[in-house]
Amino acid sequence: MPLNRRKFLKKSAVTGAGVALATQAAAPAAHATTASAASAKQSKRYSLTVMGTTDLHGNVFNWDYFKNADYSDKAGNAVGLARISTLVNEVREAKGRCNTLLIDAGDTIQGTPLTYYYAKVDPITAKGGPVHPMALAMNAIGYDAAALGNHEFNYGIETLRKFEDQLDFPLLGANAVDAKSLRPAFPPYFIKEFRVPGARPVKVAVLGLTNPGIAIWDKAFVQGKLAFPGLEEQAAKWVPKLKSLGADIVIVSAHSGASGTSSYGDQLPYVENAAANVARQVPGIDAILVGHAHVEIPEQKVVNEQTGKTVVLSEPLMWGERLTVFDVELVFSKGRWEVESVAASLLNSNSVAADPKITKLLTDEHEKVVEYVNQVVGTATVTLTTVDARYKDAPIIDLINKVQEDVVKAALAGTQYASLPVISQASPFSRTSQIPAGNVTIRDLSSLYVYDNTLVAKLLTGAQVRAYLEYSAAYYVQTAADAVVDVDKLTNANGRPDYNYDYVSGIQYDIDVAQPAGSRIKNLTFNGAALDDAQQFVFAVNNYRANGGGAFPHVASAQELWSESTEIRTRIAEWATAKGVLDPKDFASVDWKLTRDGTPVF
Repeated sequence: MPLNRRKFLKKSAVTGAGVALATQAAAPAAHATTASAASAKQSKRYSLTVMGTTDLHGNVFNWDYFKNADYSDKAGNAVGLARISTLVNEVREAKGRCNTLLIDAGDTIQGTPLTYYYAKVDPITAKGGPVHPMALAMNAIGYDAAALGNHEFNYGIETLRKFEDQLDFPLLGANAVDAKSLRPAFPPYFIKEFRVPGARPVKVAVLGLTNPGIAIWDKAFVQGKLAFPGLEEQAAKWVPKLKSLGADIVIVSAHSGASGTSSYGDQLPYVENAAANVARQVPGIDAILVGHAHVEIPEQKVVNEQTGKTVVLSEPLMWGERLTVFDVELVFSKGRWEVESVAASLLNSNSVAADPKITKLLTDEHEKVVEYVNQVVGTATVTLTTVDARYKDAPIIDLINKVQEDVVKAALAGTQYASLPVISQASPFSRTSQIPAGNVTIRDLSSLYVYDNTLVAKLLTGAQVRAYLEYSAAYYVQTAADAVVDVDKLTNANGRPDYNYDYVSGIQYDIDVAQPAGSRIKNLTFNGAALDDAQQFVFAVNNYRANGGGAFPHVASAQELWSESTEIRTRIAEWATAKGVLDPKDFASVDWKLTRDGTPVF
């Protein structure tokens, strides 16, 4: 039976220990080691395999809903739980299912039209509503536990709790606590026992940790309800408890990268990507399944500062492209099991076919979503593309800003702020989005805005807008006036991702990339005149940025005038449907350009 929050809290109240779950897996002698039962009893050794996924983001099939085709990329990767299921079956066959554990590190129910559809179009929260397709798939595959990701909160707590109720395994979050009592709001850990012939069982504990950034990124849903303290602090609290409960192996499933960096600067006193910090600072951990960062870490060894013991980290690539495999060797010595070694490796899901059990199980759900995203909502007079949107003012991004401006103006009509000018920000999220000339579908518009962000109106001054633009312009690599321009090397300075670069519409400015970061915004004007630092603007901004995502200056602390829960993606579809025709003359404007010492780059 699934362990949901109510069962967990009831159990906690009775035991006072907060034990998430304890089960047993019987291990026949044939699977205890590669040797015979007698040999296993004599040597008292045991081999355990822990498999892990992360950042699945709603991918079940090897399908790109935005392109209406099989998923493909330059590296030849494949995506989806259907292929992961095949890999898991192969590992279980090789190792013995009773000697394996399958866990996930979060970000499950957001990221594709499949997950959007069952959150918003045919929501799982409706009376008699459907079972979430990710729950169906993960239950069928036989996951043992999963950590909460930050994107689990994107659709609100009600949707998350319903998803949790539909799972046959616990959603773990030791550092997701009630904002008032600071008691765990989700099971902190999961414990499973593996029987070994001739020796006492091996007890495995999985501690789940999520990302502190939830407090910023989904502030509208969690403020005053949940708090998210640091991973290091909470691991230090819970790992000794797990050891006191007899855990022979402690695995951490952490929705947190390993780099030690934070995208939100100093807005929170906790590190965003803290997995390696946890390994270094908290004794007693054997391995960490890393998530959140969308990078591939086959095996990373971190030495604990207190014990000198090596902790093994691994992060499988997102979307079901990889499966992490931790092979743990234990030996029974002096009356207890000791971890002798941990090795990590990755399996590539492009090496196998989809599991027909999973594809058959979810074909109906998949086909409903394909039909939904291919609905025609209008026509476009020309093809719009994001191919060069990182370094040229592209009409396709202007479309986002125009929609946001219109929505905010309508929302503030009749208020004291109605007379203020509205400006807007948008990012070039994708380098491959395209709205083709001719029929325009929900799929086309959704590919333009791939995140489930919502719209907020903030109050900024001209001086704050200037600082915001300077921060954004640090996205470009400083390029001398006489240097050859290579567009592939012009952007992403210091590793800044495309989604942390903003266009701002409604004002005009140049970005001089020959100048150092912080001194690049030139000729900043509003209505044809130099921008007045005291001028007030209504800033239409997505909730990620409004709450501090990307650490842009001023916006997080600025006065909020209005916000809503409807996704920007939906607003774009509504706007396009109402217009019927997408014509650049209705939304395109040249607000900015790149220069070098005053000369345009393009």
